[in-house]
Amino acid sequence: MTNNIAILGIDLGKNWFHLTGLDKHNKPIYRTRLNRKKLAELVLTLPSCVVAMESCPGSQYWGRRFAEAGHQLMIIPAQFVKPFLKSNKNDFNDSLAIAETAGRPGIRCVPLKNTEQLELQAIHRIRNRLITERTAIVNQMRALLLENGIVVPPGRNLFARELPSILEDAENGLTVRLRALIDRLRNRWRLLDTEIDEVTELLKDYAKQSDLCQRASSVPGIGPIVSTAMVAAVGDARAFQRGRDMAAWLGLVPKQFTTGNKPKLGGISKRGNRQLRALLIQGANALFIHMKRDQSTMGEWLRGLEARSHRHVVIVALANKIVRICWKVLTSGNNYRPYPASA
Repeated sequence: MTNNIAILGIDLGKNWFHLTGLDKHNKPIYRTRLNRKKLAELVLTLPSCVVAMESCPGSQYWGRRFAEAGHQLMIIPAQFVKPFLKSNKNDFNDSLAIAETAGRPGIRCVPLKNTEQLELQAIHRIRNRLITERTAIVNQMRALLLENGIVVPPGRNLFARELPSILEDAENGLTVRLRALIDRLRNRWRLLDTEIDEVTELLKDYAKQSDLCQRASSVPGIGPIVSTAMVAAVGDARAFQRGRDMAAWLGLVPKQFTTGNKPKLGGISKRGNRQLRALLIQGANALFIHMKRDQSTMGEWLRGLEARSHRHVVIVALANKIVRICWKVLTSGNNYRPYPASA
């Protein structure tokens, strides 16, 4: 039965996997449920075909297994599969929808990541989780103090400097027990600062050793954190035909709504990797502040743009340009070389 399979759709799970196979006429001819051991055996015995699965935890692992066995792999974003789901949602219907989606022309797939990319992605996710936890602790401390009439000015560093004097002030109305609780949170804050610094050093060390990261870091507005996040997400960027495709994939282009041949453009689409997009906009904001406009053609372009557009629009447009330049340096093998400003 498996000899005639042209497309195999797999609904991934932790321990059980539901499979539906289609023949060359897109007719279902194979349907089964396998555990992890049986699926690993199928990887080796299945004749070469298109293997499709949704992008989810585990898809990169099984994708590598099937790709190494010589199959054509398609890891499909979940939003492209949903329109093909028929009737009630269950695991076999999901696998059928995945297989039918894979048979459609022009479906955009998630590229397979190598081990280094997955490792970098894990480091970034851990760093992001630690930063989120630190922000939550700082906000909780501010709220506890505000409940007792103590207002702290904005800024994490300023809060860290003023906190010892707040805890030592015996006249501010804080109880002994509340002071002890806030001090406990402050110790956790310090520990998170140390952990974030250690994880950040891992990223900086990798950026120094990676040729791709060094090339990306040559682009204005890109440092070791952004360059490693970009390499983790897109690798050498050859999955994109042009820089504008990469910028669109990251959601740095306007949403389009066209009807009756009347196009309307809204805010940015915010698709793709949310964390990488945020880092790029932060880098663009820093570049917007510190760039000397009279030293390069990019500076001249930026000066002309900010004369006619709102600052937020300019920063997003600058982030879009940074991404397109990064695509060029990642795919060409050359570092960024700025053009001098016109005389």
